[in-house]
Amino acid sequence: MDFVEMSDGARLATRTVPGPAGAPAVILVHGGPGLWDYLAPLGELLSGRCTVHSYDQRGCGDSTAALETPADLTLERSVADLEELRIAFGHEHVVLVGHSFGATLALAYAGAHPDRVIGLGYLDGVGIGDWRSAYRPERARRLEPWAQRLAALDARERTREEETEWRRIQWAADYADPAAGYDLALPMASSPHAINLAANRSLMAFDDMDQITWATAARCPITFIHGTADPRPVGPVMALAAHARAPRKRAVTGAGHLPWVEQPEQMREILAEIVVSARTRD
Repeated sequence: MDFVEMSDGARLATRTVPGPAGAPAVILVHGGPGLWDYLAPLGELLSGRCTVHSYDQRGCGDSTAALETPADLTLERSVADLEELRIAFGHEHVVLVGHSFGATLALAYAGAHPDRVIGLGYLDGVGIGDWRSAYRPERARRLEPWAQRLAALDARERTREEETEWRRIQWAADYADPAAGYDLALPMASSPHAINLAANRSLMAFDDMDQITWATAARCPITFIHGTADPRPVGPVMALAAHARAPRKRAVTGAGHLPWVEQPEQMREILAEIVVSARTRD
């Protein structure tokens, strides 16, 4: 792990896995917002194909913020962080793969810096329009076996062990099979890092028109990837894709919100396509 200092004094924790000379560089952008970099298993699917960078967003994981206030945790500042990281990593052009909220952040960067992004993977984002009306009841249905335990954990200050359990329950709904998801969520849930709730609140200050503007401004190929069993509906993602230039649409069958965990071989093929497309672009 290395640290890159931002122009305002924040220090971002970064991780790099080198790849072949001349291959495109990929920056992975994690979701949350307010979480840490959990995308190492996704990056492993690119092993030997390209250089892969990942990082903890400011104020999250091992990264610090400049002010430690919501004023420091804005989408604009997060886009600026990505630009400063690109420069620090030494790349003229990059491929971005963003997951969940990270898909939105990657799209915002591609819209603000269209000459710097040669490929973008929009992985299980939420798109535009009303996605919550379908998501909330489906999530509640999947969490029904743990409803009483979740309510009990919500109602009190949690120990470290209870926090891990709470996260596992919360995130079980993100998998195609929630019962299996409870176990699959353990590596993420057992992270020692706290969830930055201030970042979670502050970084959601964007609307549909912002996303449409970014998608329209981006010049790179954008691949919209969605697990067929993600509780977040695919319709709003396809609505956003309609505003991109020649969008590619890829479904990961039998996968929920983290498709590289449940269907790694399907994801490996899609990531390879994104990188090859970027490599052959003028």
